[in-house]
Amino acid sequence: MKDLNYNRLMQECFWDMNMSPKNIQSIVATDDLVQKKFLFRKILLNSSRLLTDLRLFDAGTLKILIESFQVPSFNHDYIFRKHNIVEVYFLDMPLHIDELKWVA
Repeated sequence: MKDLNYNRLMQECFWDMNMSPKNIQSIVATDDLVQKKFLFRKILLNSSRLLTDLRLFDAGTLKILIESFQVPSFNHDYIFRKHNIVEVYFLDMPLHIDELKWVA
């Protein structure tokens, strides 16, 4: 993916571990859904370019990852909002964030 800055992604999302661009590409290429969920979660929670970075995944995989994600109780409101934005953008699901809804 040409728009993806791996250095930024690693700094923002993997500041707590040793991750390389090859590791990220390997996770994206694997059939291991557990590893993909791990990568999805790290990007969802930490990326400043969330919608761009999630394009690492193909559309089918991304749909599975979005639909299977469970918003944790820790920092629930913040994570719920980010997850809902991803749902709206990639899956055309309803927007549940009142401040972002158009008012007629």
